[in-house]
Order: sequence, then structure tokens, then C-alpha cells
Amino acid sequence: MYYRNISDMNQLILKRLSILPRDFDLIVGIPRSGMLPANLLALYLSKPFTDIHSFVNGHIYKSGERGQFIDVTSFKKILIVDDSIASGSAMQKSKDLIRSVHPDFDISFCAIYVVPGKEKAVDYYFELVPLPRYFQWNILHHTSLGKACFDIDGVLCVDPDNDQNDDGPKYRDFILNAAPLYIPSSKVGTLVTSRLEKYRKETEKWLEKNNVRYDKLVMLNLPDMKARQKANNHAAFKADTYKHNEYILFFESSMSQALEINKITKKPVLCTENFEMIFNAQSFAYNLKSGKHFPWLRSFALKIRDKIRKQKKIYN
Repeated sequence: MYYRNISDMNQLILKRLSILPRDFDLIVGIPRSGMLPANLLALYLSKPFTDIHSFVNGHIYKSGERGQFIDVTSFKKILIVDDSIASGSAMQKSKDLIRSVHPDFDISFCAIYVVPGKEKAVDYYFELVPLPRYFQWNILHHTSLGKACFDIDGVLCVDPDNDQNDDGPKYRDFILNAAPLYIPSSKVGTLVTSRLEKYRKETEKWLEKNNVRYDKLVMLNLPDMKARQKANNHAAFKADTYKHNEYILFFESSMSQALEINKITKKPVLCTENFEMIFNAQSFAYNLKSGKHFPWLRSFALKIRDKIRKQKKIYN
């Protein structure tokens, strides 16, 4: 599995920006995944940008101008951008559309990530990334989520605050009305949560209300919050379901639990706290601690440390 988040893409574009000529008049993104890299390229190259369908209709976004309709014939050299190429079909449709409307334009095509063997499908690409691959900006819409596990609090919805977490009426109200966070558009394999089994009915009502589709819901079968705090085995409980089934990915909100789940299962875990993919907990934890390879993560590592200490105080 290969994974890239938004930060990865941004750093890659900055690192390899020199591969692009500076004489493009306009950057055009292919909706919807291509809009993000097209916007970044337009920003760094100081060029106007738009989406492909707006371009056909003459609608261009220029710096300092909003909603401007501009004569597209003033743009002669165009760069069409998508986030990635696998089969190349989406890029080919875009080529056919543009050339059918503006056959005389000087048009080049660019993708940030390309599978090996498809390099000639574009004029410019930034990185070769084999399949299977996942991107932060579309992973919640991936059909393979049927083979994934999801935590609930901190992933599908916000975490309860200390006042709401009373194992009583306030907590029940929280479960029924929690603000949603990352709602997948594809059906999920299994939801694995440290919520207690006694809150299953309320949890199922919330999931239905927020259009979360899933095959199974696994909850912690303990009598109350005190028993849950005493057991203090959230990561191990989640890892048990993940490890002993044919799941390929776990979505977890807590970095400390994500590291532990990966350590137990040896399977990848996506932490929604920062959308980092954990493939090797030991290596990732070392890099966080030392900052040797990822100096920008040092402050984040300190936050994780403080959060773990806070959790220990609560459970003790």
C-alpha cells in the first residue's frame, strides 16, 4: 500500500516545481481531485486558474479577482492538471473535451502522481507511485473501505468533552447528537469503538442519521466507565478485531492508539489526528522522538507526549 497526504503532495510540488516551464498562461484543474494540485500550482507559479468545465465556458479565476468572465482566447498556453493517473481514462476524456472546444490552443497535461508505465500519458509528472495507493483527499470515498475498520469518536464524530463523558444522561445525549467529522461515502467493513455495549442503540441511531453505512459494529462489552478505565485496553481491543480479520486498514483518531494498533497487528493504521499513515510504529515513533528525519514533527511529538500523560492521569 502506498499513501500520500496533502502535506506530501505540497512538499513534492515545491521540491519539483522546476520541471514546469514558466510560460503557461493558465492552470486548469480536472474536478474534483485535480483542483487541489491545480490551485497549488497556480499559486506557486502566479498564474490564473480554473476548472476544466468553467474554462470551456470562459470562467477564469485571477488573483485579486473573483467570478471574472474573461475572453479565453487571451490564453494560448494551457496546463491541464490532475492529481493522479492510473488507467489514464479521466485524463483522456479531458484531452478530448479541451481539444474539441479549443483545438488551436497550446495545451500540456500534468499529473502529480503516475503509476509506472503511464508516464507518456502526460507531458509532466511529479512522482511515480505504484498501485495500490491511497490519497488523503479521496480515501474516504474509496471502494476498498469495505475492508477497513473505523473508530467512531474522533473519526466519524467529535470526541466528548469531560463534562459530557459522565456515563449517564449527558453522555447519552452526546452520542445521539455528536457533531460529525469524517463521514465516508463508501460502505465501511467494521466500526470498532471503545464505547460500551450498553450504548449500542444510541450509537446505531446516530450512524443512521448521519448516513454511515457499515457491515458490523463492535463495542466494548463492559458494565460501566469505571470498568473501561480500569481495563485501559482501548488499542488492544481495537487491534484484536483488526488483526484477526481480512481488513487492510484501520482509521484511528488517537496517535498513541494508532501506534499501538500497528505494533500489535503489523497492519497499516491511518491516524486522523494528522492524517499520517503508520506502517511501522517503532520507526515512526523514533522519528517523532528524535526529529532526525522529520524535524517539523518535533512539536507534534511533544503534543502526543503531553496527551498520553494526560490520559494516564485520567485512567489512574
